[in-house]
Amino acid sequence: MQEIKAILDFMVEIEQLKAVVRKTRPVGLQRHENSAEHSWHVCLSALLLKDYANEPVDIHRVMKMMLIHDLGEIDAGDTIVYDSDTQDIKDAELKGIQRLFALLPGTQGEELLTLWKEFEQGETADARFAKAIDRVPPLLHNVNDNGYTWKKYNIPEEKVLALNGARISAGSESLWEAVKEILEQASTQNLFAKSAPSDRSETP
Repeated sequence: MQEIKAILDFMVEIEQLKAVVRKTRPVGLQRHENSAEHSWHVCLSALLLKDYANEPVDIHRVMKMMLIHDLGEIDAGDTIVYDSDTQDIKDAELKGIQRLFALLPGTQGEELLTLWKEFEQGETADARFAKAIDRVPPLLHNVNDNGYTWKKYNIPEEKVLALNGARISAGSESLWEAVKEILEQASTQNLFAKSAPSDRSETP
């Protein structure tokens, strides 16, 4: 009974992910997406695109990664992907993840923490595919929203292509080829910013 109570407490705590507001807007909506919606979206996307991974993946492990990968944002907040590799940000997210998973009973927390770290390191086939999928919805949001956050945060085409090309192709080259065609069309429609800003703090 006590273990069930601990899980229920964890379930209440992670509700806070619904309050973490991202900078892209869901297709057709004027409000911004929250991180819990993003986690659902990438989880289903991974399931649908699993056959296009560069290497065989355990889709159940991938989906678990997708469901927990942004929980650290409850404490650390959401950070722009193009500036998210700083040690301060990584440390803050790890601290938040450790706090959350410590709420779980038995070895559940340790198991999820290991899976979260695997995603962050991006060295296994499952993690590479998960990180590839994680990048796709924000691109589709921008393409279908007149480049909303690319323009708002001055993200130029070359930066979008460089970061996303590396991450997506590492997990699925065929997926990147499809996404790249979409981004090339976005370029002809002038959806990207013309120059990069000197300072940004939040994510598209």
